[in-house]
Amino acid sequence: MLEVRELLAGYGGAEVLRGIDMEVGAGEIVAVLGANGVGKTTLNHALSGLLAHRSGEIRFDGSRIDRASAAEIVNAGLIQVPEGRRIFPNLNVRENLELGSYRRGRERRAANIERVYAVFPRLEERARQTAATLSGGEQQMLAIGRGLMAEPRLLILDEPSLGLSPLFVEEMFGLVRRLHAEGLAILLVEQNVVQSLDLASRAYILENGVFALSGAAAELREDPALKQAYLGM
Repeated sequence: MLEVRELLAGYGGAEVLRGIDMEVGAGEIVAVLGANGVGKTTLNHALSGLLAHRSGEIRFDGSRIDRASAAEIVNAGLIQVPEGRRIFPNLNVRENLELGSYRRGRERRAANIERVYAVFPRLEERARQTAATLSGGEQQMLAIGRGLMAEPRLLILDEPSLGLSPLFVEEMFGLVRRLHAEGLAILLVEQNVVQSLDLASRAYILENGVFALSGAAAELREDPALKQAYLGM
């Protein structure tokens, strides 16, 4: 579904991504893991059309999208839930969800809102509540729900567990598992190595703009280099 070849991208004179190759197949959960500052969000922005790449190719469902606008990429069904949630704080929960279908899924907006409420009953309870007054976990639910409103074919989740309590982290990973069980392809971009590898089928470990390790998640969990670098073992 998603194919990336020799992707180079950066800001100004700084090269952040230095020749990235990766794939996400239909119905897969693929994790991109790494510490802060290694290029994870830069990769997300390049995939979503928010950052112009310098060279390389990005294909979505067989078509090149590396020269497409962000709006065109959304229309194709590649949807990103950004790091930090980026909700509209002064709008209520339902209004935030409605804006998720601004570009894609507008005709089925009412049905999609009901689907989001089925996944996140708390959002239905707080439908008229101002988004800024929600807890951190509820705001993350709202950000993901807003992404689902666009009927994604591939959903990019950028650090969905960031800043959440341990209880909400467990709930968030359970939600990702549920969405995947419904057939949604997910690119999970995270610092949480252990839980991400438990969830994903394959993973890439990003270090200094290149993938230092990649492969089946079950195999990477046992890799000595990963254990030493990320798990302190």
